[in-house]
Amino acid sequence: MKSALLHVLAPFLLCAALANTSLFADVDVDLSYEHYAEKRVDYLPGFLAMPCNCLVNVAYIYMGLYWLLWHRGVKETEQSRYMREVFAFMAVFYGHVQWTRLAVLRRAPAVLDQWFTLPIFAWVPVWIRFIERGPAKWRASHAAALELFSILSYGLALAHERGFEVALGCHVALAVYMGVRVQLRLGDGRTRGYLLLAVLSCAGFVVLKLLDHRLARHRLFQRLTGHFWSKVCDVLQFHFSFCFLTTLPQRAQRE
Repeated sequence: MKSALLHVLAPFLLCAALANTSLFADVDVDLSYEHYAEKRVDYLPGFLAMPCNCLVNVAYIYMGLYWLLWHRGVKETEQSRYMREVFAFMAVFYGHVQWTRLAVLRRAPAVLDQWFTLPIFAWVPVWIRFIERGPAKWRASHAAALELFSILSYGLALAHERGFEVALGCHVALAVYMGVRVQLRLGDGRTRGYLLLAVLSCAGFVVLKLLDHRLARHRLFQRLTGHFWSKVCDVLQFHFSFCFLTTLPQRAQRE
């Protein structure tokens, strides 16, 4: 667990330090409450200014801690446990980053919120490659290279105002492609269900976030807004990805 924490914390702190420089001064990020459909509650402190969108980040933290401490009597190799723990720490950190972004509405946490999303998605192909190749053939250097490339891909946000969306779209497409590929090779009905739920949650995350203000025209989405539900879908996306990626090795070992 210490190795997993260190390997998440080190690049996270580096990205946080760079986000607080002028390097990303021209990146297009939203820094006002008008970007969100949920109305600000003026008498609440900043970290609860939009109660629903703020408190939903507790779900990321809880879910990350749940999978960090997950055992259920399953025998894991040291490397398999490392894969799970890294992903879990990413979820915990991401919840804090998003909450900080809403609490202070400053450029640095907004940039970090976007940036940290990319290596999170990149960890799914890393984990899948580990499952496909097995501990004997898997190389940590390949994982480090993919994560480094993922972090560097945020440079697209400097090149174009939609650069981040392009980078994120590529990350999502790669994760889905590799998920389908490993499912066809090693999966069964149970893992197929997990994969389908993860992909549907990902779609919900994207669509509900984009439709935040449009949905707010309807009473049903004026407090629990589209952005809030997109975060619920994001948490579910994390959870079902964990279910999928922890179940596949068990099935492979049985075979």
